[in-house]
Amino acid sequence: MLKFLLLFFISLNGFAQTLCPDNLATLPVRSGGRVKPLHILASETLRFMTGSEKLEDKSAVEVFCKLSFDGMGIKSQLDLPIKIEHTDAKKLLGLSDGDTSMPASKLALRMEEVRAAHQAIKENNSYKKELNKILSRMQVLDQLKAGQTWTLPEKTTQNTIQWLPIFEFITEPKVASLKERSQDPFQLMFEEARADYIKIEGDDFMIEHTYSKLNLFLWSLLLVILGLALTFSLKTLSPGLTAAGLVIVLELTAMILRILISGRAPITNMYETVMFSGFGALVIAFVLTLWKKEKLFLIGGLAYNGLCLMMMKFANNMLDPSISPLVPVLRDNFWLSTHVTTIILSYAALALSWVLANVVLVRQMFFTIDSKETRFQMEQIYTCMKVGVVLLAAGIILGGVWADYSWGRFWGWDPKETWSLIVLLIYMAILHGRYSSWITPARFIPLTAGAFMSVMMAWFGVNYILATGLHSYGFSEGGAIFLGSFFAIQTTFLIVSVIKNKKALV
Repeated sequence: MLKFLLLFFISLNGFAQTLCPDNLATLPVRSGGRVKPLHILASETLRFMTGSEKLEDKSAVEVFCKLSFDGMGIKSQLDLPIKIEHTDAKKLLGLSDGDTSMPASKLALRMEEVRAAHQAIKENNSYKKELNKILSRMQVLDQLKAGQTWTLPEKTTQNTIQWLPIFEFITEPKVASLKERSQDPFQLMFEEARADYIKIEGDDFMIEHTYSKLNLFLWSLLLVILGLALTFSLKTLSPGLTAAGLVIVLELTAMILRILISGRAPITNMYETVMFSGFGALVIAFVLTLWKKEKLFLIGGLAYNGLCLMMMKFANNMLDPSISPLVPVLRDNFWLSTHVTTIILSYAALALSWVLANVVLVRQMFFTIDSKETRFQMEQIYTCMKVGVVLLAAGIILGGVWADYSWGRFWGWDPKETWSLIVLLIYMAILHGRYSSWITPARFIPLTAGAFMSVMMAWFGVNYILATGLHSYGFSEGGAIFLGSFFAIQTTFLIVSVIKNKKALV
């Protein structure tokens, strides 16, 4: 009977106006252990399955909603392009290298092959991980079509909120009752559910809607580009500093919103560490620019911040912007806000020294720089490096205390711990060599540029390549190509710059 009612109202009013009203985007739903607006859940789900937050001209909410009613016989006729990334997975499914997806209807016919290939691979390599992702994407699609992906709020007789799956939420008596009050009972049903939830629980979930719509990181990227243009083209520092200050305000606002949404420091996954690193580097550069009155700091801070923002915007296959629940070991805001913050700030300062070192190398390759200016720029790099080393040493010590508190031992040679120590020893050796004149100014700059590869190994390599150890909550997939490309480009550039400036290195 309910199916008949649904089909009847759809035939009268059209699908979009009945089951998928325009205001459905801000409907509170519960998923992943927290309440969020429906458009956030829809965007995250569609991005996981297809790599995009919309399908042709249809929004994520419309696609999500229409697919949800497939289980009731109301066919959406939507055939999602399921994302396929790995070359071997493409070969298995008969795709060409240029293909990036496969229609879900065709992929469903090949799932037995995918499962068999997945079970046949003993090693947990990238191919097996990709097959696992394909299986997960199809499972999410099946759950969505079965109406199991989202739960909606309903007020109880005790004036509390209970959460119901979509097909338990939409019942025949409820539809019939609302039909007496409105020509569009489904829209009224969703409106009342939203109003009841806000009245009882409040509207804090709407912060995430605001965060999503403001798109503060995109505006920050535009301001970074403007700030770099102003700093390069003008002799005065004020315009560039103003742009950098606005970027800091926008990014700080975005991070505060993420804190309000998640209830914890925004440094628990790779997306957030990249975000916080870019922010930290710009803040350090901003302070050093005000102190030293030297624009090279500002250029380095803006450039690195821009790189981080571009990764956040365009590397969504590698960096997931979703706000997810924490694993138990991270549910200590004191240690999370001290140890991890200190480590990421140290990476930010060392990244600043890396950017400045590469800027100097580029200038040496294409322009003439006298020894006095080289020494001056080296002192700027040296300053950033000292800040980074102090923060890194403090972060490692804080991490040891947290490890003793959480795991019962201060140090265990975990890959993340080991690589953090390697980074510290490398940079301390460079600092000592520079202080004792063992490392000449000409050698100091390429060594600083090359040393940042150890930071990238500790930061990204342990997560994307080694993928083992007690810090498993920080692991991500994908990104090995990015990291390999970074190492290759930086190494090639260092070799070329050293060959070109070999007389100065002698």
